Amino acid sequence: MSWIENRFEEGVIVTSLDWFLNWGKTSSIWPMTFGLACCAIEMMATGASRFDLDRFGAGAFRATPRQSDLMIVAGTVTYKMASRLKRLYNQMPEPKYVMAMGACTIGGGPYFKHGYHVVKGVDLVVPVDIYVPGCPPRPEALIEGLMRLQDKIRNSSIAKKASA
Repeated sequence: MSWIENRFEEGVIVTSLDWFLNWGKTSSIWPMTFGLACCAIEMMATGASRFDLDRFGAGAFRATPRQSDLMIVAGTVTYKMASRLKRLYNQMPEPKYVMAMGACTIGGGPYFKHGYHVVKGVDLVVPVDIYVPGCPPRPEALIEGLMRLQDKIRNSSIAKKASA
């Protein structure tokens, strides 16, 4: 018999605050629709009924940054669009996450070598949490990226890190 047995009333749940908050965050990720090129078609297919993002708590794509906590950047980011991307990122509430989807978003793709207008990676504009490679990435890859983001959120803590 353990020392904690029979010390609490029936129906009392003991957990850590970190676990409880992270459970709520991982179960209600609301992505923002921000499709720029062909990767956006795969993002839309992921949100459709065949792949069912609702089982991950991420099925409600929001059209406004003020209601979303995940920005999925899908497609080629040009310098003209970079300032708008940064503005939308700044309008998102904390905690906010960014997923870079596709080769053009991650590194400029084939357009960077011969074009003067393409940003060589969205991480030069906003901080990226998860990279989903491919040209274009399949919906399964986007779901895998979402699960890796949930793992990252699950392992986070609200406690301040001690400075070394």
